[in-house]
Amino acid sequence: MKEKNLEMKEAKITGFFNKDSEFKGDLSFKGSFRIDGKFKGTINSDSVLVVGETGKVEADIKVGYLINNGHIKGNIQAHEKVEINAKGKVTGSITAPKLVIEEGAYLEANCQTAEKIIQPPLEKKIDLVNKP
Repeated sequence: MKEKNLEMKEAKITGFFNKDSEFKGDLSFKGSFRIDGKFKGTINSDSVLVVGETGKVEADIKVGYLINNGHIKGNIQAHEKVEINAKGKVTGSITAPKLVIEEGAYLEANCQTAEKIIQPPLEKKIDLVNKP
């Protein structure tokens, strides 16, 4: 049910960068946000981020739900879902419980579909030179 709420919020865009906009920095928002221009930096929100066909994003992204129709370069973490539509391109890494990749999309990324990121155990260093 929570996913439907996020989809409904997509129709109610509360922020927007049009195709002629360029922005560098840290972006945080409530509600849904759409990027059709260029953005470079970091993006943090529990809401929906939509990257339009003309959108070019180079960022570390942490959002609730991501819908990509443009080009994203960076690390993506979504609490709910990541959708890469047919015209979408992603280069980097994706971590999300659900990942949807439409036919025709471009993906060059490490992907992890898990509720939590699992960290590998730390390796113990062995000192072979001073071995007793």
